[in-house]
Amino acid sequence: MMIFNYLLLIVGFALLIKGADWLVDGASSIAKKLNISAIVIGLTVVAFGTSAPELVVNILASAKGTTDLAIGNILGSNIANILLILGISAAIFPLTIKKNTVYKEIPLTILAVLILGFMVNDQFLDHTKASVLSRGDGFILTVFFALFLYYTYSISKNKSEDESKSIKEYKTGLSWLMLIGGIIGLTLGGKWIVDSAVSIANSLGASEALIGLTIVAVGTSLPELATSGVAAYKKHTDIAVGNIVGSNIFNIFWVLGLSAIIKPLPFSPALNFDILVVGVASVMLLLSLYIGRRHVLQRREAVLFLLLYIAYIVFLIYRG
Repeated sequence: MMIFNYLLLIVGFALLIKGADWLVDGASSIAKKLNISAIVIGLTVVAFGTSAPELVVNILASAKGTTDLAIGNILGSNIANILLILGISAAIFPLTIKKNTVYKEIPLTILAVLILGFMVNDQFLDHTKASVLSRGDGFILTVFFALFLYYTYSISKNKSEDESKSIKEYKTGLSWLMLIGGIIGLTLGGKWIVDSAVSIANSLGASEALIGLTIVAVGTSLPELATSGVAAYKKHTDIAVGNIVGSNIFNIFWVLGLSAIIKPLPFSPALNFDILVVGVASVMLLLSLYIGRRHVLQRREAVLFLLLYIAYIVFLIYRG
């Protein structure tokens, strides 16, 4: 039975990632046919696509009542995005980061973590019996997400349209088939991941939070890893960094916001440490851009990020 659960987890990840790929390609092709600008496609369709695995897993986990898995998945994904994925990307090639990202978007990721920290600590702030990310909190997070979308749309007007050539256009029927197939793949893959992760956690005596923060978090971050790693290799550093920063904002404001609206998420105080790690990692990313070469994430910082991620995983295993 254990072997079946691990196999289901692996197949679920493969289907989830391929589903996100089909969704992005199909939706991008349809958007191009409708003459929607390349940057708007990137800031919406592609960003939604790379965050789709976290969204599907979270919706299914919260609907099933495995809230530690849902919240742990987001926190773990955001930590992996910065320390692991940006670490690997910058190790491949130093990442030059634009002023807009340094001055506005990275600080917004820090603000998102602070807002989440306040929202889930009802016990400490209001002296209630339990902490929960309520539907009201979810609506507030989605309002912040709407403001972020407005911001991305406003900066898209200043971008070049040359990028549209890089979007592959498929036949209309195939584009819609890819879009629908992507949604089905995401749904099935997400369900299998949640079911198998819960079974593995139960059989190993591990907490759902641990599985969410490690296996599920890294698995749902694989699209970001693939996108940013390839972008760094091709020296498209804006894509490599923008993908990660945008994904972290999406994860908190959109994925957790929508998950809480569907079903309020009880919060375990033990996860406060992981919220702190997300915040510290975000601040470290910002500070590293002012040390040495300005606005460049260098290989030495990349190595430090990777070592910190290994230390964090070791701590999680020790914590259980």
